[in-house]
Amino acid sequence: MTKFNKILSLLILISMIVSCGKDKEANFTLKGSIKGLKKGVVYLQKDGDSIIIDLDSMTIAGQPEFTLHTNIDEPILLYLKLFKNDGEEHYIPFFADKGVTTIKTSLNKFNYDAEINGSKQQDLLNEYTKVMSKFNDQNLSLIEANFLAQKENDSIAVDSLNKVSETLMKRKYSYTIQFALNHKDNMIAPYLALYEIPSANPIYIDSVYNGLTEDIKQSFYGKKLEEVIANRSSDE
Repeated sequence: MTKFNKILSLLILISMIVSCGKDKEANFTLKGSIKGLKKGVVYLQKDGDSIIIDLDSMTIAGQPEFTLHTNIDEPILLYLKLFKNDGEEHYIPFFADKGVTTIKTSLNKFNYDAEINGSKQQDLLNEYTKVMSKFNDQNLSLIEANFLAQKENDSIAVDSLNKVSETLMKRKYSYTIQFALNHKDNMIAPYLALYEIPSANPIYIDSVYNGLTEDIKQSFYGKKLEEVIANRSSDE
């Protein structure tokens, strides 16, 4: 055996040992496939204090399937990132919990084709985002109509469309608040209050927090929401 082959064999052995150790220790596994992807790198990531942290990665070379692992203490939002050297960022956010989550998507519509199955939190997030997509579609239609009205110098139509847009935004916020209140025993509630309606009336944010069950208040997102409320109160 040549020196090069010995080194290569050693590297393969080390890789297998590390992989086996990682599989044994990990309490979360992400399995998935990206239809149409021939070459690229997928990353499992999470939010850090000021940066995105890589938890695991896998090189795609011919096969569309991938498996990634990490350890998590509680349900948390993670990201599946695809790097395909095209100068763009490709992310799929999802709620992870201990166990297995699967993501199936395509290369051409990486974000939009994503089918995610796994945690209870993700099931609720799927339900929420499905409704939000309808609100967003309506908003896009209003933006287009507003643009045409401005082009025609139709001030009456512009004013009317602006009022409809404001009403739509209120409905969107109202739905999010009610969704969070209805799921006070799930991590999705403080998460939505933190990231979907941060500029909502503080009274509603307080209502979401006060309605949380004690274990959710002590969770990662529950504590972050408590911190946001405390900081806001100190600034008043």
